[in-house]
Amino acid sequence: MKHLLLLSLLILSFIGCQNVAQPEKPKDLISKEKMVNLLTEAYLANAARSVNNQAIIDKGIKMDSLIYKNFGVDSLQFANSNAYYAADVNTYMEIFQKVEARLVAMQKKMDSIREADNKRKDSIGKQKFEDKASAEPVRDSLI
Repeated sequence: MKHLLLLSLLILSFIGCQNVAQPEKPKDLISKEKMVNLLTEAYLANAARSVNNQAIIDKGIKMDSLIYKNFGVDSLQFANSNAYYAADVNTYMEIFQKVEARLVAMQKKMDSIREADNKRKDSIGKQKFEDKASAEPVRDSLI
C-alpha cells in the first residue's frame, strides 16, 4: 500500500512538472551576443571581487551597476532576459559555452603575456649575472 501511494505521488509530480510555463519573450530582450558579453564581464567582475574585494568595497564600486551601465541595460532587463534564456536549456548552454570559450581565450592570452614577461626578466637577470662573472676583479692598491 505504501509503495502504491509513493508511486502515485511520484507519477503525479512528474506529470505536474511537464506543464511548467516558459516565460514570455521580454520586449527589451537582450540579444544573445550582448548577453555573452555581459556574462563574460560579470564573471570577470566576480573574479576581481574574489581577489581584492576590500579595495572594491573601500572605493564604493558597485560592479554589477557598472556592468549594466556599460552595456546599457538595467537589472530588471537582465533578470528577465536571463530567465527567458534559462527556460531553453540548449540556448542557455550555447550562451555559456561562448562565455567559457572567451574566458579560456583571455586566460591563454594572459598566460602567454606572463610567460613572455618572465622570459624577458630571466634573460635580463642572466645577463647581469654573466656581466658580473666576466668582469675583471677589482685590484686593491695595497697588494
